[in-house]
Amino acid sequence: MLEIQPGVDKDKLRSEFARLHGAQPRLFRAPGRINLIGEHTDYNDGFVLPMAIDRETVVAGAARDDRLIRARSYSQGETVELNLDKPGSPRRGVWFDYVEGVAQALIARGKLLRGADLLIQSNVPAGAGLSSSAALEVSLGFALLAISGQELDPLSLALAATDAEHNYVGTMCGIMDQYAATFAKAGHALRIDCRSLESTLVPVDLSETAIVVCDTNVKHNLASSEYNKRRAECEQGVQLLRLVLPEIGALRDISMSQFELHQHRLPEPIRRRCRHVITENARTLSAAEALKARDLKTMGVLMAESHRSLRDDYEVSCAELDLMFEIAQSLDQVIGARMTGGGFGGCTINFVRRDGLEEFCEEILVRYQDQTGITPSRYVVTAADGVSEIT
Repeated sequence: MLEIQPGVDKDKLRSEFARLHGAQPRLFRAPGRINLIGEHTDYNDGFVLPMAIDRETVVAGAARDDRLIRARSYSQGETVELNLDKPGSPRRGVWFDYVEGVAQALIARGKLLRGADLLIQSNVPAGAGLSSSAALEVSLGFALLAISGQELDPLSLALAATDAEHNYVGTMCGIMDQYAATFAKAGHALRIDCRSLESTLVPVDLSETAIVVCDTNVKHNLASSEYNKRRAECEQGVQLLRLVLPEIGALRDISMSQFELHQHRLPEPIRRRCRHVITENARTLSAAEALKARDLKTMGVLMAESHRSLRDDYEVSCAELDLMFEIAQSLDQVIGARMTGGGFGGCTINFVRRDGLEEFCEEILVRYQDQTGITPSRYVVTAADGVSEIT
């Protein structure tokens, strides 16, 4: 039986806010995302192909007359108070690093923020590789700006959210997640050029095929530290290759033929890290064309190549993700499968024929559970819009 992921009850959120603060709030939402292909390419100035999903973070908010932000997590039942004029220490490892990080990133861009009461609820699973953090950052930023009567162009909002991740959370991510949460359009993926920060809408036809997220329900603690390590390894690769290719600025500038000619100059594991990024960029561009042409067979081949590259060259997969991928690859109902997100746990995404959807979900459940003792979560997602106010 396919699982139904509960949505955020907006009426209940409004009622709870009114009970807490004696006022009616405005509501703002931003989506989680899956990345169809293009993993760990964004911070290498490369190409990515994310799709916002119908899982979201919702912020209920109203302005205050002082400079305090009082933010409450609906699910955790925890309230924190922050002073906009007296920012706390960054990287405390707590959820309100995101709140303060976003607020300070907006202030750094010259925005005159008011204090605010905030109540936050989300149905984007945390730690699953579906970018719950970007959904939180972008919805918070949009809410704080609107409540304060301030305007900011969408790209600057995405960049501010990314700055919060870097400076207050401590993850040196690229801009893909925040960009997707801001710019996404229902029924489409986004082919994003992470250097120019321009994007193209790519239609995703789900009339006969469903996208199923399979959550391994594991998250290994390596994720954040190894993410930053991979970024540093890519930068080292660029420095070494620049000795013979002085014109390059990032790994996206290197063709496969150039890499094959000069890869002997790179020590392991830097050689494999660079190979993944260079081949993944090519796969991403090919995948965008395949989706446009409704060529899901080619898309499936590219997804499998991507997963194996992330497993073998970039080494960000894990036993549970690999098992989920291998099970999917063995099923006739599956057109394509791969891990999505930063790695070391989280989810796979699967293009599944709709006439075999229930059978797929049952097989994944039984076989994964038998081999790991862990019950996976499985749910169908659709392509959603980016950040907006709920009216």
